[in-house]
Order: sequence, then C-alpha cells, then structure tokens
Amino acid sequence: MNPAKVQRERLNRLTDLPNVGPSIAQDLKLIGINTPAELIGRNPVALYDSLCLKTGVRHDPCLLDVFISITRFMDGEAPRVWWDYTAERKRMQCVAPR
Repeated sequence: MNPAKVQRERLNRLTDLPNVGPSIAQDLKLIGINTPAELIGRNPVALYDSLCLKTGVRHDPCLLDVFISITRFMDGEAPRVWWDYTAERKRMQCVAPR
C-alpha cells in the first residue's frame, strides 16, 4: 500500500502495510509472517535472509528496503516509502558483508 494511505488503526492484512502489495505479502507468508503484528520487533535482515534461504534465490536488495520500512513502521515509526531506506541498507551492507 502507498505509505500516504496507510491507516495504523486498520492493519488487518499484510497488504495494509506501507509498500506491501500482493507479491510481497506472499513472500512474507512464505517465511511464516501472516499478520502485520508478527513483524513487531523483527529484524529486517533476518527476514530477508530467511526468504532468500527458503526460495534458494538471492532477491533484489530493494526487498530488504521494504522489510526495513515495514518492521520500522510496526515498531512505531511513521510510514515511509521503501526507497527512503536504500542508503541505510547500502551502508549496512558495506559494514557487514552478506
């Protein structure tokens, strides 16, 4: 969902999260995340790594940006577009090689 349209009080489905459409919702379900509340306190890098391991494919790193955006949102931050996290992700990858 577009971050500008997210309503924190109406988080019933994964697609109610900022930056999450049907495809990313399916990715989350594949790794055992079925509701937005299950993202509270989760590590976005661990989620990304779990998905890559589960599918046997190294996913586009922009998906990690989305995972950062939704875990931060569920931990109380304002909804933001996923690309706001790209520079942070790139810094993380330089510090901690994957």
